[in-house]
Order: sequence, then structure tokens, then C-alpha cells
Amino acid sequence: MNNAQTPDAGYSIDLGNAASKNAYNWSKKTFATRAGLPGEPARDLDGGFSNEIRFGQERLGISSDGIGTKIELGERLDKYDTLGYDLVAMTADDLIAAGFVPTNLSNIIDVNTLDYDVVDEMMRGLHDACQFSKIAITGGEIAELGNRIGGFPGARMNFNWCSTAIGVLHPSLAQPLSGATAQAGDAVVALRSPSFRSNGYSLARKTLQRLFGDNWHSQAYDGTDADQYATWGEALLAPSLIYAPALTAVLDAGLPLRGAAHITGGGVADNFKRVLKNGLGAVLDNLFAPLPAMQRLCEIGGISPETAYLYWNMGNGMLLVVAPEAAEATVQQLAQSGYQAQLAGYLTAEAGVTLRVAAGGLKYA
Repeated sequence: MNNAQTPDAGYSIDLGNAASKNAYNWSKKTFATRAGLPGEPARDLDGGFSNEIRFGQERLGISSDGIGTKIELGERLDKYDTLGYDLVAMTADDLIAAGFVPTNLSNIIDVNTLDYDVVDEMMRGLHDACQFSKIAITGGEIAELGNRIGGFPGARMNFNWCSTAIGVLHPSLAQPLSGATAQAGDAVVALRSPSFRSNGYSLARKTLQRLFGDNWHSQAYDGTDADQYATWGEALLAPSLIYAPALTAVLDAGLPLRGAAHITGGGVADNFKRVLKNGLGAVLDNLFAPLPAMQRLCEIGGISPETAYLYWNMGNGMLLVVAPEAAEATVQQLAQSGYQAQLAGYLTAEAGVTLRVAAGGLKYA
């Protein structure tokens, strides 16, 4: 697609990428202020999922993110104890994608009017997610901003929630993972995502609003997994699976991981291209199937495969690049950690990403 925008999405991926690149360019102008000093940033990780800061011989990773408009699902369902998994996943999995094992997290909650019980529910979920990921929550802030913060009318509290996480470079790695050592013929392993994670919700919400009106979240859900969810709200609120512990175990096992892409905003191809260096491309011909909720949204909302694969993970939360002889061992290691994984494709000498999926062949330059 030349213009990565659809009327239902409410935002442009192209514009977001351009703004992010411009913001990062301004940030890089500050790197020289720490040259040769503790906290010196790496200068060779442009386009990655997190960045590196150096303290002597210690190499740390840092990542910041939020959970976007998925917050509205919590407000609509008055359920907040799973959003912490989304918050941890967005930063911890960006860190491990570069080989940094997450260790600490700080978070900021901006609210309109403070509700103690809602914050307690949010933080209980964040505690559980951090316990799962072996992360310590070592900082936080709650700011009451009145009408500067909006959201679903009638919710006990409207809020925005963001975090910054840091991690330490895995001891098996001499450099952060970036895809720089990958080569044509390398295998691609996909990890299944059981949810939308925390991306593409503007497209999902606007589609359901158009189809069902203001109370779309209470509309009966009719995907093929309707035995798991009663309403569309419940299906969309399903929490993110955190991949950091699984990838840490892969590195602990000494498997030759050469790159990892966290599939978030921008979908499968846009995120995977971030680890395709030196003119390499990829053919992904055995991805996990889209989630039933994604398939159903495409059917009832008239969403094209090109748009769906651009805005959603389509059932694939992370893609790993590994040496071909280690692909099966990597899949088995991930399975031992309790994650669904499968060989999804291979790297090519020609640039561009080709997806061969049930909906047909999709090519991204």
C-alpha cells in the first residue's frame, strides 16, 4: 500500500513513522553530551526496538511505551487488572528483541480524577505481570490532570498509562541483537500471539462503532472462539502475552539468535523490516493464522488483508531470526517455556517482505 491509512484506522502509520524518525533525530543530537561518560548511548541501533546506554563495561537497554487506546476497553468493561500485562509487554518485549533482559520498570499514570480502587486494580495487574517477567517496579508517578485527560464517559476514572523499562544485555551477547549478522537462508521462527496485544485498537474500535454503535463493547461476540468470550469487549481486552522470559531462555540455552522483531504498531512486515539489514528480505509462508476476532472483524467490517496485516499482528507477536540448523531447537526451547512457536519462513538475498497467507500473497517493499 502506498498510503498506509484507512478511514477506519483514524491515524496514518506513514505519518507516525515520519514523526518518530524526526523525534529520534532530535534525540540523537543529544548523544554527544554523554560521549565517554556514564550513560553514553549506542550510535548504531537506529531503527531498533530499544536503545543501549553504557556504564563502563555494563551495557543496559532502555525502552519507553504505553498501551494506547486499549485503555478504553478497560474503561468500557470496568476491568483493569490485565492492562499491566500490556504495559509490561510493550517495553519488556522491545528490550528482549535487542537482547536486553528486562530488570526494572517505572510507570506514569495520568488521570482526570483519581479513583483509589481503579489504581489499585491496575497496579495489582502490573505487579503480577512484573512477577511473571522477573522485573522490579522501581519508580512511578500519578498525576491528576482534570479535563486534560478524557476517555469513555461514565468510567470511574479516565487515564493514560506509560512506562519506561531498562534491562541488561544478556551475557551471551557481545552486541545487542539487531539483525546485522543475519544472512540469506536464515530461518524465521514465529511466536503466536493470543491477543491483539496493545496495537491497532483505533481501527478495531472505529470498525465496531460503525457496525454496532456506541455500546459495541457489549455486542455478542461471534468469532469461532466464542466459547472464550461473551462480548466483543471481552475479546479485545484479552491481555498481551509477555515474550521476554521465553527469549531469555533461548539465549540462556546458547541458541544462535541473530535478530528479533516485536510485532506491534505497523504490523508484521513493517516491524520485521526493522531487523532486515544489508539489503536482505524475507518470505514468510507459514505464519500463525490470524486470531478469530481479527478474521471476524475483516469479514463484517470489510477490512482488506493488506490493511489488517498492516495494523495488527495477525496472530504473530514476535518473529525471530536464527541460524537454519538451530530453527527446530529454538522452536522446542520455546515450547518448553510454554509458548507456541513454529518455523515461519526464511530470509532472502532480495529486499522486501513477502507474506504468503490464506488471504493470498502480500508484498511489502
